[in-house]
Amino acid sequence: MSDLLLDTHAMLWFFWDDPLLSRTAKLSIENPENRKLVSIASCWETAIKVGLKKLQLGSPCRSFLSQEIARNNFELLAITFDHTTMVENLAPHHRDPFDRLLVAQAMLERIPIVSADPIFDQYGITRLW
Repeated sequence: MSDLLLDTHAMLWFFWDDPLLSRTAKLSIENPENRKLVSIASCWETAIKVGLKKLQLGSPCRSFLSQEIARNNFELLAITFDHTTMVENLAPHHRDPFDRLLVAQAMLERIPIVSADPIFDQYGITRLW
């Protein structure tokens, strides 16, 4: 069994069966042997985008995310004090605070991230795509 941390777009694309999700990513997420983790940071990012009208889910964010996370047997990854303070030590490859927190979580939890964003490769973490 492997743990996988889903980037926000990978999570949403999986929920929507979006063809932008790579075959490798989709198969990894669908593999019942893998434990799929969604960071609270991704839930927060999604809620912000919905609130700013940059993203539409078709139902309230809380309902959509809780239903989809449960339906797909995903687990939430809490944001810890160590995750937040690890961000201080990251190289400035990327300025997006949500992505930087996901990098810190992937590093500290020693888990690969499922993401289309190649910027993650610069941090020395494993990225599946």
